[in-house]
Amino acid sequence: MNTKIALSSSHISTNEINFVRDAFAKNQVTTSGDNIIGFEKNLEDYLGQDKKVACLSSGTAAIHLALVQLGVGLNDEVICQTFTFCGSANPIIYQGALPVFVDSDPDTWNMCPIHLEEAIKDRLANGKKPKAIIIVHLYGMPCKAGQLIEVANKYQIPIVEDAAESFGSSYKGRKCGTFGAYSIISFNGNKIITTSGGGALVCNTKEDKNQTIFYATQARDRAPHYEHSKIGYNYRMSNISAGIGRGQMQVLDKHINLRRNVNAFYTKIFKSIKGVEIQKEPSKDYYSNFWLSCILIHEDAPFTKAQFQDAMHANNIETRPLWKPMHMQKVFKGFLYFGDQLSQTLFEKGICLPSGSNISLEDLNRIKTVIKSIC
Repeated sequence: MNTKIALSSSHISTNEINFVRDAFAKNQVTTSGDNIIGFEKNLEDYLGQDKKVACLSSGTAAIHLALVQLGVGLNDEVICQTFTFCGSANPIIYQGALPVFVDSDPDTWNMCPIHLEEAIKDRLANGKKPKAIIIVHLYGMPCKAGQLIEVANKYQIPIVEDAAESFGSSYKGRKCGTFGAYSIISFNGNKIITTSGGGALVCNTKEDKNQTIFYATQARDRAPHYEHSKIGYNYRMSNISAGIGRGQMQVLDKHINLRRNVNAFYTKIFKSIKGVEIQKEPSKDYYSNFWLSCILIHEDAPFTKAQFQDAMHANNIETRPLWKPMHMQKVFKGFLYFGDQLSQTLFEKGICLPSGSNISLEDLNRIKTVIKSIC
């Protein structure tokens, strides 16, 4: 059988090992050291906007600590994009709060500003003001940040920005990960850059960053012994992982360009195939890292979604359906949802294609041959 073409595998350069070796040489193998300081500084410089970054064990942990610091608690309501990975929504449950799911807009597949305001008005009419709004930049595509922020500000509700999939993307020239009261980034193994596993919380002030690190290191109060006045978590990134991140930062822009090239490759292929729609940037305001390239297969396409996936699978090429909306998940059954089921349509018609920055020309030609064979 042909070697597997993965959806989005890790792409390690030759730089990371030098930072990891340095950590071992200095015996800095815990959650402090030169690498974690350096990685946080790299991220702050890259994002700009005078942001402060705390490196954590995952993007999900970052969302959790954002909700903790926004005071989200038992039976509070948090609005969340429904068309997303469960890591966006699960931390709401961790806090004993209630998710309110909002559907997508057709331009970006991210949270629809119209449905967002509809949800807020409904909850206010029922005496429940949401404590936060979790917006997402899905598959690297920036959301309609300006409109969503305008709605959130109108009702004075803070935004938690999930930029897990969009590190390096931008909206109107401003980097994703800089729009929220708190923003999060993921460095999971399949992301644009990786620390093998990890994430970061992007904060607006040094005080917020310090408070995040406090919570992420078991909320230890200042005392000669272990004193705790708040519940803490074991969420801090290790100095070893941060060393991998420092090396990856040196190839971030290269990885983004490579993924955008893969997307251009697919765009060219599907341009002449009726009934297949590739996700694209709505206008020049949007710059996507195209973490994953995604297509919708409509009824008039020369093949069905199942036929496409079967052909790819037969050639050991990994594909995956788009995210199943959270309001359709068994674990979130019964929670409020506002929208018109666009996310359900996207899930039913959509497929993610191999998009890694280390995908070879030979791999792309193999994919192209399979696509042509089923047309």
